[in-house]
Amino acid sequence: MTTYYYVLASQKFLLEEEPFDEVLRERKRYYQERDKEIDFWLVKQPAFLEAPEFAEIKAKCPQPAAAMVTTDENFSHWLKLRLEFVIQGSFQAPSDSIPNPIASLTTV
Repeated sequence: MTTYYYVLASQKFLLEEEPFDEVLRERKRYYQERDKEIDFWLVKQPAFLEAPEFAEIKAKCPQPAAAMVTTDENFSHWLKLRLEFVIQGSFQAPSDSIPNPIASLTTV
């Protein structure tokens, strides 16, 4: 199993109220300069929130939600500091309750 770290917020906050596209461009450029493989994913309506262990967290986050999911704990902490008003955490996957860590409930 792999540990995945997430930063969670409402889609409106993350994608409209914050300059999140700028954050993603900066991070992508940083990875390219270091020949590092991308280890982060923007997930709209993340399916992991449907796992029973996330019921309390899902209730705290305005819906529809969006999450930045990564395997890089430092990036997760950096995002939390950069964005402030987000929920941060981690989970192990794949598991019975989270078979795909970056699955989305949206079809688009």
